[in-house]
Amino acid sequence: QVQLVESGGGLVQAGGSLRLSCAASGSIRSVDDMRWYRQAPGNQRERVATITSGGNTNYQDSVKGRFTISRANDENTVYLQMSSLKPEDTAVYYCHAPRILTYGKGVIYDTWGQGTLVTVSS
Repeated sequence: QVQLVESGGGLVQAGGSLRLSCAASGSIRSVDDMRWYRQAPGNQRERVATITSGGNTNYQDSVKGRFTISRANDENTVYLQMSSLKPEDTAVYYCHAPRILTYGKGVIYDTWGQGTLVTVSS
């Protein structure tokens, strides 16, 4: 069974930093794009950042220059370094892998982590 497990959320003051991690586990051969989404109370889930298997990145405008997505392909892990945090960054952050190639079970589509809560106090 393939799983994504996030960690690193917590409470931080405005202007502070946090680093989120998301590890993919299971019989994984490779993971294509890896993405971070977030969902604040009462809001729709929104994509924050994407990193391809080759390391190309893309960010939502509101986090450009403050957040950095990276990955360790040998560990099937993706990170989100968040700096200069603002109260409006408060949300549950989710890791997402649209396509995971496995050993023995083919391609697994649309895998989500359970989420990790980030709270930024003013």
